[in-house]
Formats: sequence, C-alpha cells, structure tokens
Amino acid sequence: MTEPTISQLQPMPDDWQRALAVVAHPDDLEYGCAAAIAAWTDAGREVSYVLATRGEAGIDTLDPARCGPLREREQRASAAVVGVSEVAFLDHADGVIEYGPALRRDIAAAIRRHRPELVITLNHRDTWGGTAWNTPDHVAVGRATLDAAGDAGNRWIFPELTEQGLQPWDGVRWVAVAGPASPTHAVDATPGLERAVRSLLEHRTYIEALTDEDPETYARTLLTGFAEETGKRFGNRPAVAFEVFPR
Repeated sequence: MTEPTISQLQPMPDDWQRALAVVAHPDDLEYGCAAAIAAWTDAGREVSYVLATRGEAGIDTLDPARCGPLREREQRASAAVVGVSEVAFLDHADGVIEYGPALRRDIAAAIRRHRPELVITLNHRDTWGGTAWNTPDHVAVGRATLDAAGDAGNRWIFPELTEQGLQPWDGVRWVAVAGPASPTHAVDATPGLERAVRSLLEHRTYIEALTDEDPETYARTLLTGFAEETGKRFGNRPAVAFEVFPR
C-alpha cells in the first residue's frame, strides 16, 4: 500500500521589513512563534509586540494586582531574548476580552502607529484542531487583528484615529496566524529554536504555576516537539507553522 502524501507547507514570504505581533497575553508568542521572530530579527527585520492584556488573571495563586506587573516584566525580558525591544499593552481585561469595535480600534491604532507589512497573531479558530478548545481571548484578539488590518487602511473607519495624528496605513500585505489548526506556511526554526526556549523560560513564574516539571525541560520538550512535528511538512527541518492570509 502506498503511504499517504503529507501536504508540504510553503516558505513564509520574506520580502518585508516591519512586522507587528498582536496577541492576547504574555507568553502567547513564546508558545507560538518566538523561533521565527528570532530568525527575523537576526536578518535585520523590525518586529514589535502589542498585547491586549497584561495576563493578570493567568496565575491562580497570584492576585491580579500583583500578577499583571510581574507578567509584564517577564514579557519584556522574553521579547528581548529574541531581539524585540518594543512591547506595548492595551490594558483590556484578561479573560474577558470582548471582540468588537473597541478592540478593533485599539489594534488598528497600533497598526497605523507601527506601519507593518506583516501582522502576526494567534489562532482565532474555536479549537486548536480537533477537540482542544481555544480560549475566548485568543479568538477575540485573533479575529479583531484580521479585521483591524483592513480597518487601519480605511480613513472612514475610526476617523478619530486620523484626528489623533494616526494616518491610515493600507500597507499590511499579510496576516500570519501562529498556532494554526490549518497551517499553510512555515519558517525554519533551527536558527532561533534555542533562543525560543530561553524566551519561554523568561515566563518562569507562569510556568512554575502551570507544571511541576523542571521549567527548562518543560520548555525545551514542548517547543522542540512542536517544531519537529511541523517539520514533517517542511522538508523535515524543525519549523514554526503559520496560516497566512494575503491582503
């Protein structure tokens, strides 16, 4: 019997200079695509982060007033490991982010401010594939980011942004969704994988609350496993997967 053919993922577009990553929580990018970001910044590309929340509801044993500032510090340290220096927070409430015009406006403002060609977000589908249910925050921010990529270029949507000096930006060419259920493209994770592990490890407080496993063993096993599984569809090279929506 002939073995079934595994459909191969396409290389990510690389003719761009600026990217903006928009996600819900601290650590979303570290679980999703930090190895790709490390490779991009190594190549001289600019990547900035915008987070909808400070992850203040993410650790059961920490009051949100203490947890939010701690997770912000961990996120900034984590971003620095992969060459990202600009990290902004929108201060939506962790766990109860609402999809709608307010969220779209905040993200459209960030896109106008940073003027990226590539926008990155996290899985906006109901599941991670199969029966692994996604969180409402991820769904809301992912969907709003896809919509805001268009909103940012239309001067008649959120005209108050223009009044604030944020001119329309219709230069987003792709929105790339990390952690997708149905990936279309991938990036070779080999150059950035070690830094991706170290980047995830900067979220030590969160990891230690999440698992009793040694944090480094946990981070390395998880990210290496993801990369190797994706690599089966990318020339057997460790890889980071994306679902790419051209614009």
